[in-house]
Amino acid sequence: MTAQPQDFVPSGSSMPEKSLRAIRSVLVVPQDREAFDAGLKAVLDEVRVSLDLGALNAFVHRWWISACDSVWDPEGRRRMHARAEQVLAGEPVSSGRPWREVLSARGVDL
Repeated sequence: MTAQPQDFVPSGSSMPEKSLRAIRSVLVVPQDREAFDAGLKAVLDEVRVSLDLGALNAFVHRWWISACDSVWDPEGRRRMHARAEQVLAGEPVSSGRPWREVLSARGVDL
């Protein structure tokens, strides 16, 4: 068995288990918990019809990544959702630095 890129967990960090209960327990932003609950209901309905657990496995993996993000940077998750709400409401938001500038600062030639 070989390690997969998605299986890498930095040493010394306390990442959630890849289980539905563990993932939901670390989601710090209400919007994440609401989306998780709605998505879980939808994927379980899909699994009931298709009898294919692949959709559930993909759901768990995608939400595990968000759960890890919640553990690593809970304030970043809150800022992300606040910015998304501003965009959806049509409010002006600062655009930040252009990607070309960010990549150039990292030494990436375009």
